[in-house]
Amino acid sequence: MLYYLFDYLQQFNFPGARLFSYISFRSAMAVIISLVFTMSAGKRLIGYLRRKQVGETVRSLYLEGQNQKAGTPTMGGIIIIGAILLPVILLCELGNIYIILLIFTTIWLGIIGFVDDYIKIFRKNKDGLKGTYKLIGQIFLGIVIGTAIYMSPDIVVRENVKIETQDVKELLEEAPVQKAVSGQHKTYSDVKSLKTTVPFLKNNEFDYSKIVWFLDSNKYGWVAGIIFILIVTFIITAVSNGANITDGIDGLASSTSAVSAATLLVFAYVSGNVIFSQYLNIMYIPKAGELVVFTSAFIGATVGFLWYNAYPAQIFMGDTGSLTIGGIIAVLAVLIRKELLIPVFCGIFLVENLSVMLQVWYFKRTIKKYGQGLHLFLMAPLHHHFQKKGMHESKIVARFLIVAIVLAVVSVLTLKIR
Repeated sequence: MLYYLFDYLQQFNFPGARLFSYISFRSAMAVIISLVFTMSAGKRLIGYLRRKQVGETVRSLYLEGQNQKAGTPTMGGIIIIGAILLPVILLCELGNIYIILLIFTTIWLGIIGFVDDYIKIFRKNKDGLKGTYKLIGQIFLGIVIGTAIYMSPDIVVRENVKIETQDVKELLEEAPVQKAVSGQHKTYSDVKSLKTTVPFLKNNEFDYSKIVWFLDSNKYGWVAGIIFILIVTFIITAVSNGANITDGIDGLASSTSAVSAATLLVFAYVSGNVIFSQYLNIMYIPKAGELVVFTSAFIGATVGFLWYNAYPAQIFMGDTGSLTIGGIIAVLAVLIRKELLIPVFCGIFLVENLSVMLQVWYFKRTIKKYGQGLHLFLMAPLHHHFQKKGMHESKIVARFLIVAIVLAVVSVLTLKIR
């Protein structure tokens, strides 16, 4: 709202109105507003949930200090969602297709997580919302996001098109951005594309349509679109569930999510900036600069929530928060064409997910082989394995956070290491 207000006031030379046209200023304001909202709303919500006795029901996992968590207020993801949406509504260009998709993602996954927490707490059903229904909700989101990227005319990438000298005069009148190149000229055209970025390669773009290279693209181009939508759906579901699994000890999911988001902020900034994208020789995505403001609000929300969620946690985010933050990270990565880097900058989510799958696989395999199920880890997800080994959860979070930061640095370095 403030974005549009000050954009209107610029025509009257209103002092300071031009500041809101700068992404850097609005991003900084988004962080501040998120932090202030989280700090103020967090304390009030914790008090309200305590009065209403909306507390966590802890299953006995025979972990040290686990019983002390019983009764701790949950559904704290409401704070995170509010701290994201408030600055976004105030500071973002709400007509931007990327912002629309991210607002939808936040609200949709927030609703799914809220229903799950509501069933656990108020219906006294420890299993919460059935996994099938959660999966259907995540798949629906993936289809919406994938279809929008594939079909929306507002989601494009800028590509170079070489033209002969005799055509320059005509193009100069139509395309404002040209550059002379040895007798030829280069113009930049915004086109629909299924291209994404492949890390560590010099020619680092991969077109999903190449998966069906054996088909006539003019007749069967829609097949590549369907494959792309399925891949996007898988990514969103996997990362959302990865964040959900990671949210097992105080401060782990919120801290590592903030680091992943900071990585995406760097990518969003350089991908949405003409000068930096040309200098780094990366894909320029028009209108993607607005994602920097959203990502800043996300970082402010997760860091602010960590104030209350760090050990010993005064509130848990619940599925309301964990499903939402995982989904947002996945959608951000897909929108800026960095989804192939998710295993790196979301390495913590990946390892947590894999530890659960390996534990189940090994248990079933040993039953068939030995007639008795054995465990690969003392307990899964991985953070519980270290708890079983006697490591304090605050140390686990600190070490996981260090690993997350290293992975984030490696991810950013892929801009130069090819």
